[in-house]
Amino acid sequence: MDNQRGLILLFVVLGWFSLNSQVVAEPLHQISSETCKTCHKEIYKQWKGSMHGNSSALNDPIHATFYKKVVGDPTKEGVKHKASGKYPVCLQCHAPNAAKDKTTKLDAKPAYSEGVNCVVCHSLKKYNGIQAPNGKLQLGLKAYDYSKDTLQGPGRHSNVGLQKLAAAGDVFGGSGMSDDSKPNPHLGEGVTVDGKEIPSMPMESNPKLMKTSDSCMGCHDQRNNPHGVPLCQTGNEYSVSHSQVNCLSCHMPINDGLADHSMGGGHDSGILQRSVVFDVSTESIGDVIRATAYLKNPQPHSLPTGAPFRNIYMKLTAYDGEGNVIWENAKGHPKDGDSKAYFVYALADSEGKPAMPPTATALGKDTRLKPHEERTLVYDIPSKGVKLVRGELYYNLLWPVLVEKFKHLPEDLTAPTLIATAESTP
Repeated sequence: MDNQRGLILLFVVLGWFSLNSQVVAEPLHQISSETCKTCHKEIYKQWKGSMHGNSSALNDPIHATFYKKVVGDPTKEGVKHKASGKYPVCLQCHAPNAAKDKTTKLDAKPAYSEGVNCVVCHSLKKYNGIQAPNGKLQLGLKAYDYSKDTLQGPGRHSNVGLQKLAAAGDVFGGSGMSDDSKPNPHLGEGVTVDGKEIPSMPMESNPKLMKTSDSCMGCHDQRNNPHGVPLCQTGNEYSVSHSQVNCLSCHMPINDGLADHSMGGGHDSGILQRSVVFDVSTESIGDVIRATAYLKNPQPHSLPTGAPFRNIYMKLTAYDGEGNVIWENAKGHPKDGDSKAYFVYALADSEGKPAMPPTATALGKDTRLKPHEERTLVYDIPSKGVKLVRGELYYNLLWPVLVEKFKHLPEDLTAPTLIATAESTP
């Protein structure tokens, strides 16, 4: 009887080990930002509305349009870049967690579809630059050493620091949780919050990366198309400016004690309105009014920057006393009637004609405002009847030709955004 009981107990124990040996801890890069939301509620809210939180081809309609054209369906496994036949380099920046697993099925896990989620940035350990030893570009995750088991913090959230913050009741920055909420997952302990189990996610201090532009440059430095033409080169622009102000100063300012994780950029009207100094002055000279439009780019990169199809244009209009238009610098879009008022990074084909990003073989004209550049545009306007001269600056995410081509996109992505106005009375 004792032998039978012993055998039964042995089988039970072996069975338990057999079942539980299959339970493997979830890899760090597969942890969804929903897990982080449990404690970091305000930061999660900011991130969720950011372009980092909507960077994948499942959530960004503009990126999705190009991705489907040059790669394929973001919900299919095994798709390749159509031109190179290789794994899509786009995913190294737009869906880094998927790139770590070499998958292209972005709806397979929340951590894939979330794009640049919390773990993506907070696992970057060391920036190695985008120039690989073989002379080619190494973009996105390939530009970094990254941790597979330990989160990276800006310094404040080292393990020692967390212990001190826990005692002060401020462990979860902005979550409203007190020290009664211990244990802390960033101290190497699992924790249950509101009935949800949060795995252990130890964190170490890494301010040399997390508090510098190095944390951004893997994706925001330079990206070439298959023909070697730079499609964006914010990093090069920043280097030329010799600025000591890092990216985080503008794009992740400290607000109420927290770094702003909405990370505003070209989709953020607030940061666009702060991106340029714009004024209009007038002077009467004989029978003309000389109107001078003044523009200054206060930033350490070109304006606009990023994707090449982003552009800015100026409309200058003269009105009579009843508000009727009696003169304007261009009928319709200035690209046709007043090219100096169109600030754009153009791409070209071998004949110098305008080309789309995937097929461009050369750079076209770059009329954007360079880092810290001041520029004036002067117009002589017939003075008869003019009572007011008004200037307006508009920002658009797409070239006019793409606006016409991508009719499927929502209007808020294709319509111009008014970012600055100025008026002068002669």
